[in-house]
Amino acid sequence: MVTFHDLRIPYLFPKAGALRPAAVTYLARTASGVIATDPADLAELRRRGVAQVTQIPIGSNIAPAPPAGYDRLAWRDQWGVGPQEILLGYFGFLNASKGGDLLIEALACLAEGGAPVKLVLIGGRTGTSDATNAAFGDELDERIAARHLGGRIMRSGFVAAAEVSAHLLACDLLVLPYRDGVSFRRGSFMAALAHGCPIISTRPAQPLAELRHGENICLVPPDSAEALTQAVRELMSQPQQRARLGEGARKLAALFAWDKIAARTLEFYRTL
Repeated sequence: MVTFHDLRIPYLFPKAGALRPAAVTYLARTASGVIATDPADLAELRRRGVAQVTQIPIGSNIAPAPPAGYDRLAWRDQWGVGPQEILLGYFGFLNASKGGDLLIEALACLAEGGAPVKLVLIGGRTGTSDATNAAFGDELDERIAARHLGGRIMRSGFVAAAEVSAHLLACDLLVLPYRDGVSFRRGSFMAALAHGCPIISTRPAQPLAELRHGENICLVPPDSAEALTQAVRELMSQPQQRARLGEGARKLAALFAWDKIAARTLEFYRTL
């Protein structure tokens, strides 16, 4: 049995050429059963001739469980975020596919317009599996310095799950501008849903029936800092709409509870 979190070729053996995608396909074709976490990957596996395959999503890797005695306003205050300021959040490693540069550009445009907005980058700066992350992180640091945004950006660094939860709950908006579109295989997105965060993200590559623009998410075109800026600017002045999006996200997250995922996985095992 193999579960594919995604179908990207492995980072190992970068000079192996065509053997890298071939290894993924061979693994899928020779398995007794295959689970894909995303509808697009399910379709691709079927296209590659994999018969015994089903789609079961992942759940949130961070439970909504902040530290004991958590106080949202106090938490924001210790990071220098006032009650009238809008705190944007970004969760996950910084790499080109997740559009961190677009978010920095949007923040710069909002700052130039005098918007009372700050950004917290939640989690580690780069991971160890993709060597390009470090170079991309350096590029972002240069952009931040060039646009004089240092005073508007906080970084949590690697922290315990409870602190990640606290940061997510402290945000007014989670901004996740994935270049390849939002999908249910993104752990950062699933965590944002579980925390009932109002989310701005990019339109999925293939329509996802569960995502409803204006009800449980705000969707913008990918690769557009301008569209991202406009969406943030509009939601900054609409607290009721932010609350609606957050409640919609929380309801959607119930579909991806781990007990349901476990039950569906066990059911699939039994069919084999």
